[in-house]
Amino acid sequence: MRLVLLGAPGAGKGTLAKDLVNHLNIPHISTGDMFREAVAAGTELGRKVQSIIQSGALVPDEIVNQVVEERLKKDDCRSGFIFDGYPRTVPQAVTLDEILSKISAKLDAVISLEISEEVVVKRLTNRRVCPKCGRIYNMISMPPKNDELCDDCQVKVVVRDDDREEVVRRRYRLYHELTEPLVDYYRKKGILIQVNSEVDHQDLVKKVLDRLEKVRT
Repeated sequence: MRLVLLGAPGAGKGTLAKDLVNHLNIPHISTGDMFREAVAAGTELGRKVQSIIQSGALVPDEIVNQVVEERLKKDDCRSGFIFDGYPRTVPQAVTLDEILSKISAKLDAVISLEISEEVVVKRLTNRRVCPKCGRIYNMISMPPKNDELCDDCQVKVVVRDDDREEVVRRRYRLYHELTEPLVDYYRKKGILIQVNSEVDHQDLVKKVLDRLEKVRT
């Protein structure tokens, strides 16, 4: 299946994607993760986007679209994929349609995770990440077992620059300004699935899988 996950920062796209990967056996493509990895590795791409990411702004379409097109050329995407964090705007969605058309493919479904600003702020300001392995924790719902040390690496977990409250609120506003129009774009295409993501995670996974099963049939 070829899927896109929509939702404000903190809606749970990344966590949901990892569960869907296990069920559907297709790659999870997160442009945000790709850019953060590039920054950490000090690549040319990383140097281009570092200040943009830290400010909570969006990486320019030209850069994002190029990275996406290169990723879709890899063999593991032949059976499908789950996009998380892309497209963010209607112009990006149009470009994605064009990229997929080149390989005679199209999206099967777009899952929109609905969530309020205050829940987003609570989730993200309490999020921590291991700087070594990248494992994500939440200090309220899923804290490390030993104080603030990663369960796997025993390295102190940290707050990402884009998880500071002022940045989180800016990102949420940007989402509604630029990304929410995608809901109408994909609704008109008849492939939109809207779900409330303020529920227990396992309930969310079950609900999404049930909806996707109907798409398959």
